[in-house]
Amino acid sequence: MTVLEDRIEMADDNAQHLDQWFELIERMVPEGYKVEVVEGAVHMVPQRDTHWEITRRIIHALEDRFGRDINVKTDVRIDFPGFENGFCPDVMKLRDDAERDPERGWRHEDVEFVAEVISRGTGMNDYGPKKAAYADAGVPVYLIADPYQGRCHLFTDPKDGEYRTDSRFDFGERMDLTHTLLDLTLDTATFPRD
Repeated sequence: MTVLEDRIEMADDNAQHLDQWFELIERMVPEGYKVEVVEGAVHMVPQRDTHWEITRRIIHALEDRFGRDINVKTDVRIDFPGFENGFCPDVMKLRDDAERDPERGWRHEDVEFVAEVISRGTGMNDYGPKKAAYADAGVPVYLIADPYQGRCHLFTDPKDGEYRTDSRFDFGERMDLTHTLLDLTLDTATFPRD
C-alpha cells in the first residue's frame, strides 16, 4: 500500500466515524445548540445572542461585498484534515464554483474563508486544533471574533500547516482585509461584547 492509498483509507475511516457521530448527535441534541467533533471529541454549546449578532454582521459584510448569491454557510458540517474533525464553522465562504458532494457534503478544499465567534468553553478549539486544521487545509483567511476579549484575530498566509500572518484588531476598529481574497474592510464597531 502506498502512502497516498493509506491516507485515502484513513480519511474514509474518519468520514465514516464522523457520519456515525453526527447521526447520533442529530437525534440527541436539542435545538439551539451547536455541536462539533474536534479531534474525535464532541463539543456542544448553546447558541447565544452575542454570538449570532457577530456572525450576522460578518455574513452581511460578505453579502455587501459579493452579493446575496455568495456561497456562504453557517453552522454547516464540513470535514477537515486531522483525526475526526467534523467542524461546523460559524461563517464559511466557499469558492463560487464549489459543488456539494451528495454523499460527503462540502469539501474543505473549496473553503476560502472561515470566521469563528468564540463561545465560552470551546474557545480553546478555535485558537488551537481548529486553527491548525484550517491552516493544514490551506484556508486562506481565518478570522476569530472574541467577544470576551473584545478583539478579532486574523490569520492569513497558510503554509506547512500553520498561518504565517497573525493580526489583531480591537472591536471598534475597521479591519483591512483588502490584501486578502475577500478584498473588503470589516467594520467591528457594532460587534457586541460579552
